Amino acid sequence: MKQYEVPIPFCDKCSMETGAIFRHLTRDEVDMINFEKEFRQYKRGEILYNEGNRISGFYCVNKGIIKVFKTGFDGKEQIIRFAKPGDIIAYRSVLSNESACTSAKVIEDCQVCFIPSEILIKLVKTNSSFAHELLKLACHELGEANSFITDIAQKTVRERLAEIIILLVNDFGLDEQNFLQISLTREELANIVGTATESVIRLLSEFKSDKLVELNGRKIRILNKKGLEKISNVFS
Repeated sequence: MKQYEVPIPFCDKCSMETGAIFRHLTRDEVDMINFEKEFRQYKRGEILYNEGNRISGFYCVNKGIIKVFKTGFDGKEQIIRFAKPGDIIAYRSVLSNESACTSAKVIEDCQVCFIPSEILIKLVKTNSSFAHELLKLACHELGEANSFITDIAQKTVRERLAEIIILLVNDFGLDEQNFLQISLTREELANIVGTATESVIRLLSEFKSDKLVELNGRKIRILNKKGLEKISNVFS
């Protein structure tokens, strides 16, 4: 991991800009994190931590995008979620004092703050507002996992792919030309949907023929969001 001379972000400014969970901290608590944290930078493809490893802290994303995933027995990835600026990852392993249950890999060059485990434990014990927000975050992630399990069981691959595209639009937005502001390989899309790469390639081609999307390499341009929503059955 190569280090670059860039300004280290201050937690109070960062939390105000991203709406991060750290907005619930007191001035003294913010100062403590700013003093104790370690600023790190990663390039696309680099690993922050691997499933099964013991980790001594958690990460807050300041810039870039990180994919959080599990690896099956066959080595195939199942992407659980994407972490973007303002998000925290690996905090559940810290709270449970267990080995990491997921792996984290950079898909867009990122800057993160690594915060030691003892800081999180101390904040949970001494700041009830922070602890409550952390509990809400964990419950939200559990709800998303439950929804994914239901989708796998009840929706077709076509419906799931359309739903994933809509979720990516909602999470990362579109640029001025209506391209998704996250660039994923076909394999990564397949790993989110939970299907074979060939199936995603075929379905994207169908979406293109139906004038729902336009494809430009890894970039996806949204032409008919309502059409994708109808296929996905998200709002049915």
